[in-house]
Amino acid sequence: MSFSTKLARLGLFCLLPVSLGAQTKGIPEWCKPLPRPDYKTLLRMPVTDPWFEVYRVAPGTFAIYEPHQAEETISYLIVGTKQALLFDTGMGISDIQKVTSQLTKLFVVVLNSHTHNDHVGGNSEFTFVYGMETDFTRKNAKGSRADAQAEIASDQICGKLPPGFNPKTYVTKPWKISRFVHEGFTVNLGGGRKLEIIATPGHTPDAIALIDRANGLLFTGDTYYPAPIWLYRPETDMDAYVASAKKLAALAPQVKLVLGAHNVPVAQPDVLPKLVAAIQAVRSGKGEVKAAGAGKAMHTFQDFKFLLAAPSKGLD
Repeated sequence: MSFSTKLARLGLFCLLPVSLGAQTKGIPEWCKPLPRPDYKTLLRMPVTDPWFEVYRVAPGTFAIYEPHQAEETISYLIVGTKQALLFDTGMGISDIQKVTSQLTKLFVVVLNSHTHNDHVGGNSEFTFVYGMETDFTRKNAKGSRADAQAEIASDQICGKLPPGFNPKTYVTKPWKISRFVHEGFTVNLGGGRKLEIIATPGHTPDAIALIDRANGLLFTGDTYYPAPIWLYRPETDMDAYVASAKKLAALAPQVKLVLGAHNVPVAQPDVLPKLVAAIQAVRSGKGEVKAAGAGKAMHTFQDFKFLLAAPSKGLD
């Protein structure tokens, strides 16, 4: 069962514009609420593709949100004076490259927070893609049909799929890794804007964060986002995840804004030490635990939720 299927069953919410009717009979429970209130505080940018919504979250920094699919994936276009970087490329259900071309005329390079299918779906649309030098990255660069097909099940979609989209042929397309990179590698966007890779393995072996030190921005991928954090899959390493959370928490004094990869794009930096405290509390047996499907359990501590493997994997 895919990441997105489990997400929907646990009742996470997505945005459903009134202009889009239900594509299937009835509306999935997870998407019945109207737009998340957090988005009212952000400046929405006009783009022509209704599959995406784009918000300016900081100068030269755009959150590209996919509200009509259960993942509620958020990719980030980060613009300098010489080039731009797209941190994740979303589901690949619609053409994110066309969206970036409406936001900047600069050359766009791609770097993924990790290579789960909901973050690499548009990689093949771009000519230059950085990749972490891991076996997990290499494997996922070959693409996938099964994971992609699970994302477009009837209970995964709010409203209509894009015009011309063919569900029968939908796959996560293979992409070419143009250059392998490692922790500490810096992408210079021009104008004094540099993005540094911080390795944050745990959620996946190739998980990373990006820090824009000059502007106080930390892009956390799936290491932190404001919804249940998924830590149950075979590629997850709980010890590595905790170490990565601690690494990000140590950066909090340098950060003005935390930008995660799902649901809502902005959070305050004080969430990072709280994340560490919460996952450590959960691993020591604190908080509420509820079954969440075969072999999984949802652990809640204060304002945080973690989906862990059950009964023992991921627990001390």
